[in-house]
Amino acid sequence: MALLQERKQELISEYQVHETDTGSPEVQVALLTDRINSLTTHLQANPKDYASRRGLMTIIGKRKRLLGYIQAESPERYFEITKRLNIRVKK
Repeated sequence: MALLQERKQELISEYQVHETDTGSPEVQVALLTDRINSLTTHLQANPKDYASRRGLMTIIGKRKRLLGYIQAESPERYFEITKRLNIRVKK
């Protein structure tokens, strides 16, 4: 299920780096994390929905690649975004 426009705007305004930012890696990670959380609750209620499970795995992979990019560019930003979104990371 896609994000509602209001929820998407809330996330963008909360995680944007500058005033006109809508697509920075931090914003993308925040949007993907919100989708991951909603799909996780859906799959807990519908454990045999394998198509949604596959979609969840692709979203998790995309978020992992974006987090790797952020970590390579700036480790401080990486630790800040993972802390704000409660994403588990290897130490």
